[in-house]
Amino acid sequence: MTKEHTAATAVSTSRIDPSTLDVHVQGSGPALLLAHGAGGGILPNFGQVLDDLASDHTLVGPHYPGAGASPLPSNPLELDALVDAVVEAAVSRGHERFALLGESLGSAVSVRAAARHPDRVTGMVLTAGFAVADPVLSFASDLIVRFGREGEWDSAARVAIQSVLTEQDLSVLTAEALETAVGATREGMPPGMVDHFDLVRRVDVRGELARLSVPTLVVMPTGDRLVLPDSSRQLAEAIPGATLLEIPGGAHILGEQHRKLWLEHVREFLAQLP
Repeated sequence: MTKEHTAATAVSTSRIDPSTLDVHVQGSGPALLLAHGAGGGILPNFGQVLDDLASDHTLVGPHYPGAGASPLPSNPLELDALVDAVVEAAVSRGHERFALLGESLGSAVSVRAAARHPDRVTGMVLTAGFAVADPVLSFASDLIVRFGREGEWDSAARVAIQSVLTEQDLSVLTAEALETAVGATREGMPPGMVDHFDLVRRVDVRGELARLSVPTLVVMPTGDRLVLPDSSRQLAEAIPGATLLEIPGGAHILGEQHRKLWLEHVREFLAQLP
């Protein structure tokens, strides 16, 4: 890895010490626990809606190891350890119960959290989510992990750009604009990029879905090129009572207009929770 993708401090075991995580806390009111995506973070994934949601909720947004200012893991990330640390980030701040907003990998984190800590989770919003990586996501994750381990960060950024933008977005980019986007993506990659996508390749929460009994809103961006829309559809079909919301034309990372639609429906969902 290049120098900017290393860190002096590392988590020493597969267990993640919650006290080492960089946690974004904002607002007041009922707690919302934010679970971000692989290679993302609280601002990259939720930045457009933080202030709005914080107007009447307490947002607790832990950064996974290797994201934000959280230290890199010294061992491969394990989903259970990550889930327990994310949940503890809320509990240690006095929030015994909370709703979960999970994006991409954060959806699998949310599902496992609801399965492992059912008395704490009051509801879930799963956006661009998956229970197990589909062939497209597996392929992209393999490439990102391979390029990252070889220090080929420009190549990893190109895979990411091609994956998170819609076909329409890509079709209007000039060659110069595309190179600018690649550079910005490369600079924005967290140190734990490889660790996150390595976990994506190994996640499988399909066995938990039918046993969940928590209100769930599944949000499916129909233009998603990283997590195929069918992955969201399968989540909604497998979780008892889940509601599926389509975001027509939405990319894996929702743009401003699509995020406004997301926020409208998420607020309606949250208002109905106990």
